[in-house]
Amino acid sequence: MNWTKKIHRTTITALSATLIMVSGWGASASSVHAAASATPAATPAACGTGDHGLLQSLQNKHSGDVSTPLTFSDVQFLNGNIGRAAGNGFMIGTSDGGCNFQEIYEGQWSFKQIDFPDNVHGFALASVEDGQARYLISTSNGGSEWKRLSNKAVSFERIDFIDSKIGFGYNRASTYYTKDGGLSWSKISTPSNTRGAYFSDRNTGWAVVTVPGTSYRVMKTADGGKTWSLSLKVAFTDPEYGQITSKGDQVDVVLYGGSGMSQTSYSLYTSTNKGKSWNRVIAQETAGGGPAPGSGRAVVNKGPASGRPGNLEPIGNNTTFLVGYSDAAEKVAVGRTYNGGKQWTNLPAIAGYEGVISFTSNKEGWLAVRELDYSSLYVTKDGGASWQLRFSLKILSL
Repeated sequence: MNWTKKIHRTTITALSATLIMVSGWGASASSVHAAASATPAATPAACGTGDHGLLQSLQNKHSGDVSTPLTFSDVQFLNGNIGRAAGNGFMIGTSDGGCNFQEIYEGQWSFKQIDFPDNVHGFALASVEDGQARYLISTSNGGSEWKRLSNKAVSFERIDFIDSKIGFGYNRASTYYTKDGGLSWSKISTPSNTRGAYFSDRNTGWAVVTVPGTSYRVMKTADGGKTWSLSLKVAFTDPEYGQITSKGDQVDVVLYGGSGMSQTSYSLYTSTNKGKSWNRVIAQETAGGGPAPGSGRAVVNKGPASGRPGNLEPIGNNTTFLVGYSDAAEKVAVGRTYNGGKQWTNLPAIAGYEGVISFTSNKEGWLAVRELDYSSLYVTKDGGASWQLRFSLKILSL
């Protein structure tokens, strides 16, 4: 996605001697920490908030009104210290929780989504520069080098790899499975009119099914798609698609209503017992998007930023984060539950137009934000209640 952000820039200190070099992105997380612990102790430098002196030539190339802005499209952290963020033609990374960043990749690939099951192996959906076709690419050295896994473009809108070999590819209607690191794929049988799916392993999966004129249905399989059973039925006359994910015993699903006037209606349902029962957590009705799917009382009637829903991040068996953003209000915010949807808190917003989140615990998380003049990365240590700027790319000359 294209992003932006306006922030005061500060002078950045030199990279700490404990920060791993680019080649270190092909090392394991444990070896990185071992190398860091062997370095003599020094006074910690203040964490940076600007561009850390990175991607200067690429920023200049993308400056100006007629250029495609240099922006983040995705962020992923493996733990509180090690993570990556990528965009159109670049990837950066940190091994100290964002105090210092370094360039991992600069080249032809414009990243749409990144997915690292470990600190060495990674996969991405990416286009060649500004092209429309998406390709599946992979790395075995932490992201500094990438190879295309097929000369053909893929239909995937999203990928999810469990490890370096086993993964799933999704578009809105279909689900695919690989056991050889993306070299070959087999289609998993899903119900007719599936409009969103998620598999936690080869056997256990969920599908959002639309029944035109009547409802959404959330279906579950325990045998790899051979048979499906009904878990949740939600009345709605004009169902389109849903976003579903699970973690442990928890299942979260966003069911979309209509959109209009920069507004989106939707409902969030959460289960903490593998779909046996559900809580209607958010039911956001908007003037532009109409009613929210479903009926009955919801915990709250507005989602984060009272805007469009972004990506879901489940943690453990009871915690869910959802990012939301409002174009008209120029706000990005996170909402959360710590008890499986019995309670929901919409947290304070920051300025922006779009956002994507990556949480590694119920307190630590990252947010990539587009605002007017900058595309930036923020970190939270309190579950989204407050955010600290860690990296910002200037989009347009002021």
